Amino acid sequence: MFGRFDISRRSAAGWIGIALVVLALLLLPFVVDATLGRAWVRIIDVALLFIMLALGLNIVVGFAGLLDLGYIAFFAVGAYSYALLASPQFGIHWPFLALLPLGALVAATFGVLLGAPTLRLRGDYLAIVTLGFGEIIRILLNNLNRPVNITNGPQGITLIDPLQVGGFSLSRTHDLAGLIIAPVHSYYFVFLACALVSIFISLRLEDSRIGRAWIAIREDELAAAAMGINTRNVKLLAFAMGATFGGIAGGLFASFQGFISPESFALLDSIMVLCMVVLGGMGNVGGVVLGAILLTALPEALRYIGPLQQRWLGEVYVEPSDLRMLLFGLALVLMMLFRPAGLWPSSIRRRELSDEDEPRAEQARA
Repeated sequence: MFGRFDISRRSAAGWIGIALVVLALLLLPFVVDATLGRAWVRIIDVALLFIMLALGLNIVVGFAGLLDLGYIAFFAVGAYSYALLASPQFGIHWPFLALLPLGALVAATFGVLLGAPTLRLRGDYLAIVTLGFGEIIRILLNNLNRPVNITNGPQGITLIDPLQVGGFSLSRTHDLAGLIIAPVHSYYFVFLACALVSIFISLRLEDSRIGRAWIAIREDELAAAAMGINTRNVKLLAFAMGATFGGIAGGLFASFQGFISPESFALLDSIMVLCMVVLGGMGNVGGVVLGAILLTALPEALRYIGPLQQRWLGEVYVEPSDLRMLLFGLALVLMMLFRPAGLWPSSIRRRELSDEDEPRAEQARA
């Protein structure tokens, strides 16, 4: 039995639906390339990486209720673990099948190191400590170029090895029976597979005893401890699991970009990933995936506002970069006012908010 994935309960219509979804996902990069251009295929690749990041943060914030503002640090740890061992920086070129698990392990270790001293912190205090942790990692990477050059400082690491299996490199264009597969197409399929595995793991964790323990801690840590849950170990596991997702995504990002620097892992990126979790639906895997897709694609779509102003008004009155942040902030405000549980909230979160609204409505009527 596999819970919600029990294959014995699938009807013919269900299997047809699954087959259509799989076919659509396989054709998506080629359709987008033919209609919107190859740049949008790259945006889809980045969205898949952010899905992995958001799912990892959802374990910490959505399941366990631990506010983490420095999550991007685990992304940086995974990226630099890959880059240092797959580039001319040290002259080491390990295969990615060894580097990705290593990056996940290193990131999980950093997750435990972050979680251990913060076990007694909650709310704003935990947020400040995790924010500081994220900045410490970024500043450390920025200054580890002397007296011994490890990270190459603010110049970053270049010529990072792409993903390669045998003689098949994802950084080269391939011709498969007349079908041209560009590097962004190849990376799409790898990122898609990793994102689907991340979704599967998140759903299984949510239904597991560990997931229920995280939710119990989120709702009432004192009551969870009274029921026999080892809150210390469960919290550390949440930090480690969330960091693992970030470490793997970081390694994939480094191989995809071919270049990384400390500025790729700024505080704004942590805030963006947190917004994906909150706007999509904190604690709901489907909502988190939706939030990651929207907050990756919409800012890029708003870039077209500049050319539209030039075409319709003859002049660009509002810079697209300024308008993007303005609309992004407005969307956050409206979401918190009208959809505080997110676009696709979990059933538990929706029920909690409805229970809170009932006494307020009764007071208003009185």
